[in-house]
Amino acid sequence: MELGSIEFCMEHPTVRRRRVYGLSPPSLDLALSHLRAETKTLDVSSGRCCLASPYDLVMELRMRSGVLGLLVASLLFHGFGVSPGVAENRRPKNVQVSLRANWAGTPLLLEAGELLAKQRKDLFWKFTDLWLQPDKGSDCLTARCCVQKIVEDGHTLLSETLGSVFEFSLTLRSASPRLVLYRQLAEDSLSSFPIDDEINSVPITGENQIPDAIDAGYSLTNATTRSHGAQCCWIDTGNALLFNTTELLAWLESSSNAGLEYLEQLELFEFDHVYSGSNSDSPVAILYGAMGTECFKEFHIIMKEASKQGKIKYVVRPVLPPGCQADSSYCSAVGLSDSVNLAGYGVELALKNMEYKAMDDSAIRKGVTLEDPRTEDLSQEIRGFIFSRILERKPELTTEVMAFRDYLLSSTVSETLEVWELKDLGHQTVQRIVHASDPLQSMQEINQNFPSIVSSLSRMKLNDSIKDEILANQRMVPPGKSLMALNGALINIEDIDLYLLMDLVQQELSFCDDFSKLKLPLSATQKLLSAPPPSESNAFRIDFRSRHVHYLNNLEEDAMYRRWRNNLNEILMPVFPGQVRYIRKNLFHAVYVFDPATSCGAETIDTILSLYQSSFPMRFGIVLYSSKLVKILEENSGHLPSSAVQDDNKRTDVSSLIIHLFLYIKENYDTQLAFQFLSSVNKFWNNGDDLGEESLDMHHVEEAFIESLLSKAKSPPQDTLLKLQMELTYKEEAEGSSGFVFKLGLSRLECCLLMNGLVYEATEEASINAMNEEVPRIQEQVYYGHINSRTDVLDKFLSESGYQRYNPQIIGQAKGDTKFISLFSSYFGTESILQEISYLHSHGSIDDIKPVTHLLAVNTTSRTGMKLLHEGINYLMGGSKRARVGLLLYGNGVASSPASLFVKVFNVTVSLYNYKEKVLDFLEELCSFYEDNYMAVSMLDSEKSSMFYDKVHELAGKFGFAFDHYNATLSSFSADVTKKQIEKVTGFLYETVGLEYGSNAVITNGRIFIIKDGSPFLSDDLSLLESVEYELRIKYISETIDEVQWIDVDPDELTSKFYSDLIMLVSSSLSSRERSSDSAHFEILNDKYSAVNLNSGNSSIHIDAIIDPLSPSGQKLAPLLRILWKCVRPSMRIILNPISSLADIPLKNFYRFVIPSLDDFSNLDYSVNGPKAFFSNMPMSKTLTMNLDVPEPWLVEPVVAIHDLDNILLENLGDLRTLQAVFELEALILTGHCSEKDHDPPRGLQLILGTRRVPHLVDTLVMANLGYWQMKVSPGVWYLQLAPGRSADLYVLKDSGDRSSGNPSAQLITINDLRGKVVHLEVAKKKGKEHEELLSASDDKLSEKRKEDQNRWNKNILKWASGFIGSGGLRRKEEAKPDHQKGGRQGETINIFSVASGHLYERFLKIMILSVLKNTQRPVKFWFIKNYLSPQFKDVIPHMAQEYGFQYELITYKWPTWLHKQKEKQRIIWAYKILFLDVIFPLSLKKVIFVDADQIVRADMGDLYDMDIKGRPLAYTPFCDNNKEMDGYRFWRQGFWKDHLRGKPYHISALYVVDLMKFRQTAAGDTLRVYYETLSKDPNSLSNLDQDLPNYAQHTVPIFSLPQEWLWCESWCGNATKAKAKTIDLCNNPMTKEPKLQGAKRIVPEWVDLDAEARQVTARILGEDEGSDPVAPTSPLPESTQEIEKKDEL
Repeated sequence: MELGSIEFCMEHPTVRRRRVYGLSPPSLDLALSHLRAETKTLDVSSGRCCLASPYDLVMELRMRSGVLGLLVASLLFHGFGVSPGVAENRRPKNVQVSLRANWAGTPLLLEAGELLAKQRKDLFWKFTDLWLQPDKGSDCLTARCCVQKIVEDGHTLLSETLGSVFEFSLTLRSASPRLVLYRQLAEDSLSSFPIDDEINSVPITGENQIPDAIDAGYSLTNATTRSHGAQCCWIDTGNALLFNTTELLAWLESSSNAGLEYLEQLELFEFDHVYSGSNSDSPVAILYGAMGTECFKEFHIIMKEASKQGKIKYVVRPVLPPGCQADSSYCSAVGLSDSVNLAGYGVELALKNMEYKAMDDSAIRKGVTLEDPRTEDLSQEIRGFIFSRILERKPELTTEVMAFRDYLLSSTVSETLEVWELKDLGHQTVQRIVHASDPLQSMQEINQNFPSIVSSLSRMKLNDSIKDEILANQRMVPPGKSLMALNGALINIEDIDLYLLMDLVQQELSFCDDFSKLKLPLSATQKLLSAPPPSESNAFRIDFRSRHVHYLNNLEEDAMYRRWRNNLNEILMPVFPGQVRYIRKNLFHAVYVFDPATSCGAETIDTILSLYQSSFPMRFGIVLYSSKLVKILEENSGHLPSSAVQDDNKRTDVSSLIIHLFLYIKENYDTQLAFQFLSSVNKFWNNGDDLGEESLDMHHVEEAFIESLLSKAKSPPQDTLLKLQMELTYKEEAEGSSGFVFKLGLSRLECCLLMNGLVYEATEEASINAMNEEVPRIQEQVYYGHINSRTDVLDKFLSESGYQRYNPQIIGQAKGDTKFISLFSSYFGTESILQEISYLHSHGSIDDIKPVTHLLAVNTTSRTGMKLLHEGINYLMGGSKRARVGLLLYGNGVASSPASLFVKVFNVTVSLYNYKEKVLDFLEELCSFYEDNYMAVSMLDSEKSSMFYDKVHELAGKFGFAFDHYNATLSSFSADVTKKQIEKVTGFLYETVGLEYGSNAVITNGRIFIIKDGSPFLSDDLSLLESVEYELRIKYISETIDEVQWIDVDPDELTSKFYSDLIMLVSSSLSSRERSSDSAHFEILNDKYSAVNLNSGNSSIHIDAIIDPLSPSGQKLAPLLRILWKCVRPSMRIILNPISSLADIPLKNFYRFVIPSLDDFSNLDYSVNGPKAFFSNMPMSKTLTMNLDVPEPWLVEPVVAIHDLDNILLENLGDLRTLQAVFELEALILTGHCSEKDHDPPRGLQLILGTRRVPHLVDTLVMANLGYWQMKVSPGVWYLQLAPGRSADLYVLKDSGDRSSGNPSAQLITINDLRGKVVHLEVAKKKGKEHEELLSASDDKLSEKRKEDQNRWNKNILKWASGFIGSGGLRRKEEAKPDHQKGGRQGETINIFSVASGHLYERFLKIMILSVLKNTQRPVKFWFIKNYLSPQFKDVIPHMAQEYGFQYELITYKWPTWLHKQKEKQRIIWAYKILFLDVIFPLSLKKVIFVDADQIVRADMGDLYDMDIKGRPLAYTPFCDNNKEMDGYRFWRQGFWKDHLRGKPYHISALYVVDLMKFRQTAAGDTLRVYYETLSKDPNSLSNLDQDLPNYAQHTVPIFSLPQEWLWCESWCGNATKAKAKTIDLCNNPMTKEPKLQGAKRIVPEWVDLDAEARQVTARILGEDEGSDPVAPTSPLPESTQEIEKKDEL
């Protein structure tokens, strides 16, 4: 026998024993006594009979195998009473679950190419060359062989660890969605050029990919491809499709002879495979096809050569159309014919609370068997035994050993333990884990099979050291808290999934791989990867300290503040929200920068004086400037023109005049009067006689000046004014103030506030908010003693983190808006332009290490480009000591153009003389000469060329360059060399950096800053860019590299250029890293006794984790950590953190995490089976409920499941060994947040999503809660835009950089993985619409207008529920649409909404449907929550709808990530009844009635539908109170509820009406979600979630109380009112707890007939025996009938 670390112990004879399979205690003792005698391991003192160590026992087995074998047989066969008949009937049962994608299979070979391209773009082309020949893989006759061959080729292109990640990702099928995306683009390509009528026959994307209403536009068919000469590949040029090489060669010939004007350039995407040698400005040609096919090989060879010649821009989109398998190589079609079975999700079987019996007693219908022939994994350790090894040694005891194994797995399921057994359960679990030989496997086994293991855990003797360390750690981290960090960056435990985790790990390994090429030692790599991420704070302070700031007040000196306290510690005292702390210290410096002659400036002055007069504790200051002077400075590179021009300008510059007069009043009178003068200017402007006067005029200023000084001046103010205007006094100071604002870069904001240097808008609200935001920063500094009563707060802040320049594009952007690029692949690529660059340096610093590298991409044919070049040179002239500048010069012209000549001379000069002192002066004059004389010249003649060289020679002599050597180098530098150089530059800029043609940009250590035409970018901006990037991203990298102890590196290589290049490459790589900015101090926790440490310090990947092993998070994290350990061998430090005092068993479920492996690929043929969750030996007598724990973006549904997955009772399976369920990934969820600057989210804003040809496929609206919205999508390229109608009339989408080139008003959305996408939208009101409301509850005209708009654009709105949000329901309904007229149904449709889970409630639901239909003659439409419906119900309901003449629709909504989640399935179902009513239905639906599934309707629901509910959004029936027996259960009559309701009734949620129009207009859904979020975090609140929530919120979301007869329920209502009941609900009775079925038959006379009818209809639809007993017996079936009633999966 083999044992692991787990003991097998029996309780002492004096302790109560359980009976096991009929084994009595004496017979058990007898059997064990023989075993004890044979093994000699009885521990009498402890009362335990424990098996010895594995090694001792194995030796004993070898020595006495004969005797011991007989004893084991006796124990297992006789002792456990396993007779052959009983053993067969009591065989433990299994459960198997799989999840498949809803798209057709994708070839694994093409998936491998996509995975490699994701790692590095050039790897795709290398892999393509490896698999170009169709006979590749001819020796492989199975899928597994093909996968292994693909993996081997992948390993040749990758490092060992990245190769392991590649192999795992391939088995994970993570690249399959990208191939689905390519299929969509291929369909678009073919449908753009329709050939014949057969184009719509077979969709390439598989069923459910696109709604049927537009499916015709998305079909790629075998017939189509074959109609073009039996080809499986084609080329799309934008103007034609080419299906053979003859057509391609002809097109190449014609396109080379023609211009590009007539060619339509195809839209390319970031994920496209663009051949690296392609010319960026050549016509685009896209090859659709698959490597491994003959046609792909032929096309690829021609296209690659044409691309190298610069004829085309060659793009590949991998597609293998259906029917082309025969034309492909042996392995290229593997995966195409099989469904894509997914992994990376969890399945739980939870022990269900059966307080109320809610199981269907119907017999399970027969179906096609799906019995899995797989054998169980016997190699896993089960409570200390490894049964595979036992069976290897004793095969003759197979029956007995397997019986013993089944006993171990299924005999000890515990739902409850005594209090004393729970006391140390968490600590005992930790002890079991840390002492195991494989701790990760042990943790996974424990928390995934906990109900079976908990008994043995609770009997372990606990080591006090473990308990003490856990308690010590829990002083620093809350008990039960789980955290995880990858290389120091925290990962959100709630959101983590296998796909995200593997992406993060691959990213880290890629960095490590890259850094190793730079010869960085592992220790340095570890330090760089684990360094804290740069701060994402936007708290950039502008250092505005200068004489140009004019302060209005001083809190520390002015008399008006003398009564305020000066105790700085008062800022630490708590205050009420909105309350201001009055402290006599200049803590808040509010300095406003504005042009006083603008309306913005006038409003700012009023704001300042208002806040000042209100005694806000701020020190107010202003900086004034003239917009006209700033404009002159911009036009003249920061220099003012001659005095004559200035004088002429001065006479018309009102701003300068105001500044002059302000300065005069301030100097000669006082500051208060000067500020009053500015206010008077505004007053005279607003009160002017000329009402049409939009701009401030001179006479307004003069009048304000005269009025201000009239009472105080000794001489007439008019004389003073004339004198000031003539003498232009204070001219220099006024110009200096404007120059100061220009240098700071604040003039582009027009008006702004600097709160201690932080930039805000200059409004009153923004000022108060700015002060409140600054308070916690000051509090922190005061608390730690960094600010005291003597500290100058402004000097401290600005000295520590102040910048001399403000550019919102540099320091005002959020991290997500800043674009970064890794320069690594470009640096090490073939013919790297980055290695050829000669850098320019400030004088005297060429030998210094330069951590900052500016690469200037300059278009030398544009004024903006040359301006950037000038500023770059001036920047170095200014003396930057830690930055260098590399120039990437290019031009639009041909080789003989002046631009090419300029580039040639410039590059030669830099390469030869960048060390010269005067090289910058030379280049500055050369640039000016070129700009003045050659910018307008298109072609060079000999005269112009000669003049240019003469100037170069002149400058060379002037600055002392060696003329002969210089001239010789210039002569040898031919035009062809220059052309090639420019092509390399443009290739890098367009392909790698992603610039548009003709753009100018600055690339600073990987950060891309695009220079827009007309937007000034000065040398000061380069200095700012240097400072910001160095402090945030580069400094810690530079310091780390400076400390490196180099190994195996020649000291001569360690030059300043080597270090500068190294810092540039590392910082650019790490900047493009996806990483959380949150971190935790794991190192402070103890890890001697209660932690798991693995592979410490020997890996570039380090995992820190704090895990409660007995928690849902622990169930999920344990397998994820095991995957990482097997795949990449990271170093791990796992602190185990269980809850110390448990009140209940923490895990009442079995859990499996689905992981792929090579075993998923057949070893017999080319089939791919895919991974599955397998639960072996589950408890047979316990009721289980199945839930899937899927990644957040997945929306799944069951598609094959005969058995009730909500109520699994395995003993009812009969001889069937395995219950199977198949789920399907119905859709991925596209979510987002929509915002409007300075406003609340635009609730009710309508968004639509579609393709370029069909823009409206899906729609939704924006919630007020965080501006949240969601849509269902499949992999593909989609376009998101505002819906036509009121949304598009009022709003526009702000530019996000992801706009479609074909539709500028739409945002491009790419779904190419299984991780979904979160989109942040920003909208703005159109000009003139700023004050119009999108929704208005009281505006009836607006409502009518909205209805008209919806009718205009939303004719196909029902696709929202049927195509993506619904399911196949509408599709089937349209095929057999009920004829209401034929059935006699007329009038307005009644919409009824319900939800059901489990076969019993689906049975009730059918009865409810029949009861509704039998009591009304109006059309009825039912809306069902799709999430929990069984496949059988979804099969039956379309036929039932046809037969009975009703409509239906299946709807769903994914639970938002930000909303507090429920754990129990029942509570989730309750939540769906109330939380998403505003967004789960189509926008066109006006009203809906919710009816519980177990309700029987006796009246016409049309009466309720038409009832006037008095403008309330909701209408419920109050609980009736005439059943006095239940008074003790009426909780709402006492305590909290009585006080909260304040006389309002408490309503029952079994039936209610929702006026959806009013519900949306009043944002009732948003309000309910806010209440829910607040209340649900308390586990003691919202006991009945769907009922308590609306009743609690009825003071805010009013409820109309329906007449009592609309809902009768025996539990609460007396029999006297039953006769009047219009509906009867089968409420649970908390007193009797009567089973539902029993109560239904007793309470509702018509229920039995309705049930019989529903069951007969169901049986007929499903093809079952209609004559069978409609109601199966409730008692268990006798053994003799089990074979007859044996059921299996469909």
